[in-house]
Amino acid sequence: MGNDLNQTLGEELVVGLDAGGTRTRVVLAAAEADGRFLGEGAAGPGNALTVPVPRLTDHLAEAVAEAVPPRLRGSVVSVVGGFAGATAASPDDPGHVNARAALTTALGRLGVPAGPVGICSDIEAAFAAAPGTPADGLALVAGTGAVAMRITGRHGTATVDGDGWLLGDDGSGFWIGRAAVRAALRTADGRGQATVLAETVGRVLGLPDEVLPDQVLPDQVLPGEVLPNGPWTRADREAYRMHLLPAVMAEPPIRLARFAPLVAEAAAANDAVAQAVLDEAADHLTDTVRALEPDPGERIVATGGLLGPGGPLTPRLTARLRALGLTLDWVADGSRGAVALARLAHGGAR
Repeated sequence: MGNDLNQTLGEELVVGLDAGGTRTRVVLAAAEADGRFLGEGAAGPGNALTVPVPRLTDHLAEAVAEAVPPRLRGSVVSVVGGFAGATAASPDDPGHVNARAALTTALGRLGVPAGPVGICSDIEAAFAAAPGTPADGLALVAGTGAVAMRITGRHGTATVDGDGWLLGDDGSGFWIGRAAVRAALRTADGRGQATVLAETVGRVLGLPDEVLPDQVLPDQVLPGEVLPNGPWTRADREAYRMHLLPAVMAEPPIRLARFAPLVAEAAAANDAVAQAVLDEAADHLTDTVRALEPDPGERIVATGGLLGPGGPLTPRLTARLRALGLTLDWVADGSRGAVALARLAHGGAR
């Protein structure tokens, strides 16, 4: 979807934002309930608690400027932003305050009318992106982080996890990526089962070839077979650890999430350790949903790269939730949900 430069001046428009921990996405749309989508923009992270307000303002202004051509900015009648770190239910919450300040400033910088401006969580926006713009049910996000929320009257009323990489986000991309590095270290020091993750994780981290194990590890070799580069000796294992640990510690912890795709690839190739990691991640997400005490048949709107079409946890989690009488209704992100909420806000204001 590109910007529709043939849009008629004077038509009422709405803007929806999905500002998450990795990127900010903005969609411009006609204000009518069934109106078309006209433009989109993207920029950097939009977490209202972790991104400083000046930088958050810049990211929002960049994404809105890309989505809304200058000649159409005066036609915007409603804006809603779904932010990681904010919620519609707590206007005095620091994340809500930061999000409103940054969004209002960004809109003013671009000449977009400031009101009404709605602030909600990215989870509430994602839930609203489901068909029919539902008001009540459960939402589950599993991407870099992981969180579940009960939505009542389009506001979050109960939250499970979403506690960040240090304290929670169980079953998330970060959690899976950290498990990959832990498995690699345990293969190297002898505590864990052999896994191709030792080689793939080390290669992504830029470890020297001479300290990497072969894709087929020594304890997987049949008697009498010879590895192409010789055995992975105890000295090799020590060298691997000495290179891997500083490489991991030199980066922000959240960067561990980038190893999650390696786990999915290894699991697809029947690596037992990788398969066990994904199984445990799905168990964690199931526990997260179960803690919200869902009723059988209750709607769960899911988003995040781990749960989309072809997502590595989709079949595992689907099977576990089916046993609870639950099904997943996946949406790509919260930007269209924010558009739906902006349309509702405009309709209610008239």
